[in-house]
Amino acid sequence: MRPCLTRTTNLGHLLTQAARLFPDRAALLRGERVTTWSALDARVDRAVRGLRRLGVRPGERILVHMRNGEAMVETMFATFKLGAVWVPTNVRLAPPEVAHLAASSRAVAMVTEDGFPGHIDAARSASPALAHVIVAGVPRQGEMAWDAVVELGKDADGEPAEAAVDRDDAVWFFYTSGTTGRPKAAVLTHGQMGFVVTNHLADLLPGTTEKDVSLVVAPLSHGAGIHLLTQVARGAASVLPVSDRLDPEEAWRLVERHRVTNMFTVPTILKRLVEHEAAARCDHSSLRHVIYAGAPMYREDQKRALRVLGKVLVQYYGLGEVTGNITVLPPGWHDEDDAAMPVGSCGFPRTGMEVAVLGEDGQPLPPGAQGEIVVRGPAVFAGYFENEEANAKAFAGGWFHTGDLGFVDQRGLLTITGRQSDMYISGGSNVYPREIEEVLLTLPGVAEAAVVGVPDSQWGEVGIAVVVPRAGEELSPESLTAALAGSLARYKHPRRIVVWQELPKSGYGKVPKSLIRKLLAERGEL
Repeated sequence: MRPCLTRTTNLGHLLTQAARLFPDRAALLRGERVTTWSALDARVDRAVRGLRRLGVRPGERILVHMRNGEAMVETMFATFKLGAVWVPTNVRLAPPEVAHLAASSRAVAMVTEDGFPGHIDAARSASPALAHVIVAGVPRQGEMAWDAVVELGKDADGEPAEAAVDRDDAVWFFYTSGTTGRPKAAVLTHGQMGFVVTNHLADLLPGTTEKDVSLVVAPLSHGAGIHLLTQVARGAASVLPVSDRLDPEEAWRLVERHRVTNMFTVPTILKRLVEHEAAARCDHSSLRHVIYAGAPMYREDQKRALRVLGKVLVQYYGLGEVTGNITVLPPGWHDEDDAAMPVGSCGFPRTGMEVAVLGEDGQPLPPGAQGEIVVRGPAVFAGYFENEEANAKAFAGGWFHTGDLGFVDQRGLLTITGRQSDMYISGGSNVYPREIEEVLLTLPGVAEAAVVGVPDSQWGEVGIAVVVPRAGEELSPESLTAALAGSLARYKHPRRIVVWQELPKSGYGKVPKSLIRKLLAERGEL
């Protein structure tokens, strides 16, 4: 028997190849700036050599807290080629949350940009391993400019940039809480990600070439970053809006100007785009694939998007741990007519992936029976970083357990019906009630707290917090809301805080979230 080959292609080689094939074609477009593939690759390679000279080694973690932009793309591919691990944050996180990511990942370097001194200081205080702080902009005392790192590698031009990697070497820590608790690092690997990129191109964006153009309208730290990799793999240009936040007017102007052919969205973003009047004013006939994922989409919103854009919608279901790679519902399966599409379904299993629904005994259930959705295949992550307890639970029985509930029909189409956990999805971002409850319980005068997710027409779901005051204390919802600022990202803030004198309890002393929702409805507080 021949020995097993574990060496694999460095994920950063996607950029190397694009630069060789299409050196003078546009890689990134932002405002009037055009970055070619050769220019992007050259800066990335110099950044790799600069980071090496700073002492950053393969396998070490680089924390990245940045808005979408050219520099963020450079950090991604420089980290990949170096053989280090890219640890991007959600840029909306508060300093204490970023500090947790820095400490739990044991990052040795942090790359950020102007405007985040509090995040830098919090990360440094929490993580003794953080030896280097690099800023895309003007650094403070003890920090280094990103351009200086690139310049540091200039003298080593010609030195190989891509590190040799094995199939199971970590390339990306995708932070997710899975089902509960504080964020955990899902370890994505070079081999896994090579499969994911190939699968995305096959199942989500078939026929993509260097002539395609993608518009980035979601954070590159998460699903949009995975989507970017597919564009790099084919040499397709990516358009980066100038605005820091979603601006539908700008987005549609860019679609028309650059003849954009694809974009990755979440339902809340897609809803805002199609409801904006610029959608009717700007030419978007170039669009072929408009992908939406991350949360369920209301049927009426789905129908409106189809009326505005035509049959270009692509839905997929997946978690960070499976890199979005569980099911797909292609354009041909979408229709305004309920009788012509599987309404409510998130599609069929992705190529090379296996999906099942298990009962409480861990055995597969027949079609139509509801249970926990599990998945296995090459897109499944390597496990949570340094968290054996979570790994044992997540991989029980040889499947990855999603924590979502659903059923499959006779054809194998999957429908999600709920979640085992209390986690809810607001604006495409996972929100974990326990994390909010823990912060509420640190506030003066708060004795108990419970947070539940409820449906919302704009954001998909929002949180309502119920708090109980300590004896003799009075609580103001307004003051509690103000007190959350700086401790939690804004999107995690409950939409409403209500004060009750007690929380309902079960016979075991637990607080049933279903009963809280029921009481909120009865009291007219939803």
